[in-house]
Amino acid sequence: MNAKVSNKFIISKILIFICCIILAILSISPFIVMLVNATRSTTEIQQHAVSFIPSTHLMSNFKLLLGKSFDPVVGFLNSFIISVGTTTLAVYFSSMTAYGLVVYEWKLRDSFFRFIMLIMMIPAQITLIGFYQMVYKIHMTNNLAMLILPAIASPSMVFFMRQYMKPSLSLEMIQAARIDGAGEFRIFNTIAMPILKPAIATQAIFTFVTSWNNLFTPLVLLTDQKKYTLPIMISLLRGDIYKTEYGAVYMGLALTALPLIIVYLLLSKYIIAGVALGGVKG
Repeated sequence: MNAKVSNKFIISKILIFICCIILAILSISPFIVMLVNATRSTTEIQQHAVSFIPSTHLMSNFKLLLGKSFDPVVGFLNSFIISVGTTTLAVYFSSMTAYGLVVYEWKLRDSFFRFIMLIMMIPAQITLIGFYQMVYKIHMTNNLAMLILPAIASPSMVFFMRQYMKPSLSLEMIQAARIDGAGEFRIFNTIAMPILKPAIATQAIFTFVTSWNNLFTPLVLLTDQKKYTLPIMISLLRGDIYKTEYGAVYMGLALTALPLIIVYLLLSKYIIAGVALGGVKG
């Protein structure tokens, strides 16, 4: 009987392992195709769109990319400023809001949380017209700050941080810090924030990736080429009415995806730590 149970357990583990390998291959394949196509010419891509064999046109694609008014330095700098600023503001102020919803007891706390949940149901595209009109009236359409400051209000992140904070943050520890004479901001920055590291890392990755890949809002607000982000520059590469150089387009996409991979590698250990911590608590 024990042998049968052991065999079933081994078989189930093998099946799970095989499924994980298949899912991993499916997840990585688009990135591999993108990197390979960055080394291929437009003719090769048009003949065989999917290939896992690199070609010899890497430098020629890079030269074509630079020859199409594509400035990677300007694009990287603008995208980096917007993404880092957005991520910093969203993570810090959302954590602070969630802290206020968990630690403090006040009359309209539950109503305020319901209001945040209601805002989560409203698509961002609906408010974009009014937002653009406001930005246009104050003459800040080509200001990167208008793509960063709205991140202070991030309802979905407030919801996530609140749900993570409720079982993780010890209210007794907060009370002890207050008795010792610590101020509220010091308690939040030195006690609450370190406890929230796994949640902060997770939300930082999602926010950074979303901001980095954001095309719609910057395309509406930015008209100065010196303020263009990388997604805008990539979208303009496909606007050539004569011929689209797909090799150069894939090269631009590879350059755009590179920072996202680096950010994930830097923060992934915190996500794994958060998952392990949740498993221990459960």
